Amino acid sequence: MDKYSHLGSKGTLLLLSLAISLLAACSDVEPVESVQSEIEASEPEFLYVASQSGPALSVIDMNAREVVETIWLTSLGFTANAKPHHVAVEPDGSFWYASLIADGRVLKFNRDNDLVGQAVFETPGMMSVDPVEDILYVGRSMAAVNPPQRIGVITRSDMTIDEYDVFFPRPHAIAAAQGGGRVFTASLSVNQVASVSPEEDDLEIINVTGDTHTFVQFAVSPDGSTLVTGGQISGQVMVFDVTDSRIPKLVTSLQIGGQPWHPVYSPDGKLVYFPQRTSNSVAVVDAQTWELVASIEGNGLAEPHGSAISADGGTLWVSGRNTEAIYPTTIESTSSADASGEGLPAGTVVAIDTLSRQIVAVLEVPAYAAGIGTRPSY
Repeated sequence: MDKYSHLGSKGTLLLLSLAISLLAACSDVEPVESVQSEIEASEPEFLYVASQSGPALSVIDMNAREVVETIWLTSLGFTANAKPHHVAVEPDGSFWYASLIADGRVLKFNRDNDLVGQAVFETPGMMSVDPVEDILYVGRSMAAVNPPQRIGVITRSDMTIDEYDVFFPRPHAIAAAQGGGRVFTASLSVNQVASVSPEEDDLEIINVTGDTHTFVQFAVSPDGSTLVTGGQISGQVMVFDVTDSRIPKLVTSLQIGGQPWHPVYSPDGKLVYFPQRTSNSVAVVDAQTWELVASIEGNGLAEPHGSAISADGGTLWVSGRNTEAIYPTTIESTSSADASGEGLPAGTVVAIDTLSRQIVAVLEVPAYAAGIGTRPSY
């Protein structure tokens, strides 16, 4: 058995569903909708993790807090240097997507973790699902020195792809506007943020003053009015008013340091969490006052990279590259026999209770845990 795998069963849910159907058919009692709802609610919520040096994708049951499946990309015909980097998930959880930097692919998996489609795109990096339109937006990887100045626009249903020119170098950070049909992206090389509507062929570029920030990734507030990002070089949190999503307006900034990486909002919109890669911590920022209110540290936060939050807001998940073995993992090898991560320290994924701000679980996954994702909580 794969040491990362756990054989979870859907058989119990299937039998219960059949029993409910028979009960409804054979009695005068109305269908037991409340019981059916409980069954549906008991289905696990999954977190997906891209391990860049595995190369592998891990599936975590967020309720059980355990890895239930590890997908070795070499077993699917991809190279040992595929470099899976980021994950995006459909709003209903029916499909999920993974970007492969070196293999130049965006993969589509169903909820059973079967590969069902793919698109070709040079050095894909960050991704974002449009909440309204049938579109997956894709930026370029940070590892790409001089990639095309275009973002990917993938039709999710059939995985056909178009590219849209944003006219600035290295478009990396990417996030769909809450209203749909528009996406925000930013350059790694220059202080420019773009608001793009590919369908309307509308591009607005905003210049941000100051030294180079190197915007890594965005998060959009639950109400869609605010866009936040962190500067890898500047260590600043930048806050944009996107009430008019066509023209983002910089309204404030906050110095937190530590190379803020992939942010995530709490479902109620009151807090934003920023993994800080070089300080091995997570900054907690008040989204009303834009003040730093807490710093979360602890065993398992090892070069924090990606973040995601549970639907109820109770658990924050943060991936850790752990390339320098800051966290002493118990797994000797973190890759399949022919993969590039052989012998490297395992990556980490930590679960943090958002009320106590304490780490409640540390999971080990294949090497260099990078982007993570679950279905949106808002």
